[in-house]
Amino acid sequence: MTSLVISPFSPQLIRDIGITHGDEALVSFYVGLLYSLFFATEALTIFHWSRLSDYIGRKPVLLIGLFGLSLSMFCFGLSKTFWSLVISRCLNGALNGNIGVMKSMTAEMTDPTNMARAWGFLPLAWSSGSALGPLIGGELARPADRFPNIFGGSEFLKKYPYFLPCAVPATVSALTWIVVLVYLKETTTPQINISQLLRWQKRKIVPSSDLEPPPVSSSNSDKPVPFRDLFVRRVLIATGSYAGIALVDIAFRTIQPVFFATPISLGGLGLDPPAIGTILAAQGIGYGLMQLFAFARLHDIMGAKKLWLFAVMCALPRLALFPAMNALARSSGVGQSVWCLVALQVVLANCTNFAFGVSFMYITAASPNRASVGATNGFGQVIVSVMRAVGPAAVNTAFSISIERQYLGGNLVYCVMVGAVCMAMGVGVLLPRTMWTN
Repeated sequence: MTSLVISPFSPQLIRDIGITHGDEALVSFYVGLLYSLFFATEALTIFHWSRLSDYIGRKPVLLIGLFGLSLSMFCFGLSKTFWSLVISRCLNGALNGNIGVMKSMTAEMTDPTNMARAWGFLPLAWSSGSALGPLIGGELARPADRFPNIFGGSEFLKKYPYFLPCAVPATVSALTWIVVLVYLKETTTPQINISQLLRWQKRKIVPSSDLEPPPVSSSNSDKPVPFRDLFVRRVLIATGSYAGIALVDIAFRTIQPVFFATPISLGGLGLDPPAIGTILAAQGIGYGLMQLFAFARLHDIMGAKKLWLFAVMCALPRLALFPAMNALARSSGVGQSVWCLVALQVVLANCTNFAFGVSFMYITAASPNRASVGATNGFGQVIVSVMRAVGPAAVNTAFSISIERQYLGGNLVYCVMVGAVCMAMGVGVLLPRTMWTN
């Protein structure tokens, strides 16, 4: 929810701030930069959070991440300059240690007999956020203008027109922090408690990557492996498959709202934020339903590798629909035929997302031992965060160039994205037909 709530209004926010000075071609560049900054800062910190969770437990790291999400979203809603937006997004990424830790907890609560079903349920959290985030962002942005009878008298919301949609997920994160603190049970045995860690840090300050667990009587298979031991073939292949689909996905998710908001004459559909929010919300709902009811069944029928390859291949027709929708809109406006193509693209996007669940399973199976699941997920998330940092900036730059210089009729960006899909497929063919075993 916190990551997608800005999607419907981010193009208009960039215009309102004035950083583009009226140049419509630069809007997509700055929107992509905001997305990239989050993942760039996440890439610098996510491994350390995941590694730390192997030592102090998963729950403390989750609490820190939820606090960071809430704080950064309140700051984003209060931002009036581009640099304040930058600081808010960087803060969000730096304190977000949740992703790798949640995957580690899922792995620790499952076994090979129920793992596929668990990965089918887990996306419900993402899909609910994917549905509610854009809907909240599209409907509550600029509330004084949209709902003058309710918010028209609020000078605060006139001064900060995007605070309300940011405050909703920030408040949800704060409430979730309380729920996690009270009800969530730890899934791993901490190697050291936080109070011991803080006392140890006062005596001797060393980089967190040099932190080693205290001597214990258990075998080496019960202890986290050194970082260098993660550079083995199966970890690199699993991580590469995850990075490939993540690059394809983030490129699409970044371009999609920008394409919808771009005027028809410049290559988009010219939709307003509420319409964009509704489309993205429907996409999120469909994602959750398809993962819940189809993922485990398709995994059992096709197998992990074939399902991954099928999912990634669905990205090709999904990308081809962008120029097709614009061509129809140019000839006959945004009518029924265009909306049918939008619906088809939403379905294909949700089919592509099957690859995420498969990649998570491969990464968990690739872990050198049970005690290193957190580090393995963290390592994978670092690589993925780099891809997600590069992807939005690169694809939005390509989109801006396509619009401004009309390369390939304004379709250069989609050719670049097809290249990313082909690269992901090249890594995916290296995946084994059956999961690795320790």
